[in-house]
Amino acid sequence: MKQQLGDFPHAIDSDSTADFGELEPWTVTKDTVGNELYDASLIAVRGPDADSFLQGQLTCDVREVTLEHSLPGAYCSPKGRVLACLRLFRRGDAVYLELPRDLAQPTLERLSKYVLRAKVTLEDACDRLASFGVAGPKAAALVMERLGAIPEAENGVIHTAEDESGITVIRLPGLTPRFELHGPVEAMQAINKALGGDPGIDGERWAALEILAGRPAVYPQTVEAFVPQMLNLDVLGGISFQKGCYVGQEVVARTHYLGKIKRRMVLARVDSARAPWPGDSVFSAQAGDGQIVGQVVHAARECPERHSRYVALAVVRIDCAESGTLHLFSPDGPTLRLEPLPYGFSGTD
Repeated sequence: MKQQLGDFPHAIDSDSTADFGELEPWTVTKDTVGNELYDASLIAVRGPDADSFLQGQLTCDVREVTLEHSLPGAYCSPKGRVLACLRLFRRGDAVYLELPRDLAQPTLERLSKYVLRAKVTLEDACDRLASFGVAGPKAAALVMERLGAIPEAENGVIHTAEDESGITVIRLPGLTPRFELHGPVEAMQAINKALGGDPGIDGERWAALEILAGRPAVYPQTVEAFVPQMLNLDVLGGISFQKGCYVGQEVVARTHYLGKIKRRMVLARVDSARAPWPGDSVFSAQAGDGQIVGQVVHAARECPERHSRYVALAVVRIDCAESGTLHLFSPDGPTLRLEPLPYGFSGTD
């Protein structure tokens, strides 16, 4: 059974959005593409106490991260504010934390301060491993052809070898078939060539697919801007409310059991001559007095051919998303056209 989202606007009144005319389908998904994930970084966590250490640091239940299953999660400050969004997976004897490259070193340094007497080591794994993404209608067939197997379920994981000489394949959630591949640099270079990696394809197309999948992210501009529920991590299985204490747990649990989330992450399209960036402000006339009602989480061009059409995730006030018109940058800036997220929820129960 899917977890219910609760207080979230699953349907937006058509009167609250701009008239974009006849909406065309998402053009970013038409082709099958492969590309090195330049923005991704990996932290490897090893040692007898690796699981218990991470269990006390992250929002997700690390016990649910197996050799066959990956999980999203978050690393929070003691005040329950998200410092980094992560994807956890196992490979060999290590648990890997995948996160944006700009946050890898600050996260590694901060986690290292909490190791104390725990028998655990943390290291930047990017010198040993490369990451590659494959997405599109033929992605599953391409990966199957080259590697002989693919994960069948979302967040599922397979490995081409039991040790770290093999390639780890993760099936990502979303409406477009997508796979992440992690492996030794030489092996991944061969995969890149075999799958037709195009050096002309930058990371923006992959970023657009991440956004369309509703996958939250935190960047330097938005560190400590959100609690995990604002990023829908409770819906995505990235928060455990039963596992016990972790950094920021008291605030996250209190928000879940006693509070009411007033802001949630939404998916939108926007036509803008200026590119949106994480942390850019969202406004609504409903709030009045030029009050900021949200922030951009992540944004990317919908496709390379459309320089002014963007897809974006933004955390916004729920009441304004339900009944107001949202504008980017300023109270009279470009209008955000809200789109349904790809994961299920029950509305405003």
